[in-house]
Amino acid sequence: MDQILFTWISIVVIFSIGCLAHFLYDLLKGPKALGIFTAINESTWEHIKIAVTPTLLWGLVDGFLYGENPNYFTAKLASLLVLTFFIPFVFYSYTRTTKKPILPVDIITFLVAIILAQFTFFGIINLPAFPHWAIYLSSVGVFCFFGAYMTLTLLPLKTPIFKDPITGKYGFTAHRNFFKKSHKHSKK
Repeated sequence: MDQILFTWISIVVIFSIGCLAHFLYDLLKGPKALGIFTAINESTWEHIKIAVTPTLLWGLVDGFLYGENPNYFTAKLASLLVLTFFIPFVFYSYTRTTKKPILPVDIITFLVAIILAQFTFFGIINLPAFPHWAIYLSSVGVFCFFGAYMTLTLLPLKTPIFKDPITGKYGFTAHRNFFKKSHKHSKK
């Protein structure tokens, strides 16, 4: 398959799964294991997760096709880092001016982050092989990234990126308190 076509297919699949991941935890009434990989509140971190989760899942496809490439883990790590830094950079840059999030801008930011991440991945895949030490560090980096990704969902830092703007809380606590509060109000 043509690599450009495959890149655009990956973008559509990752974007679609990411959109679903924004709502899946609520739709399935939140098994905690699912919440590690999907959005559990409206914090910036949870919006990074809904881009990272499908990118990691897509690794099953691109790993099958490109896993033999010596640059594979370097490309995968770079794409994950693009997502992780681009989304909050754009979000905090524009909300500093607007003082509030704008949904269409957030959706476009999400899509552009995925596009940049996937083209970064395929750009690195096509480079000459990196030195062995860089390949090794990238491999370790992908596994460390995945571990940090799961840990920070379960034990979020008390910083703005992890704070739910609706409840003012962090992680699973923010989600559960939000729904308890909504549920109480709906009974009145």
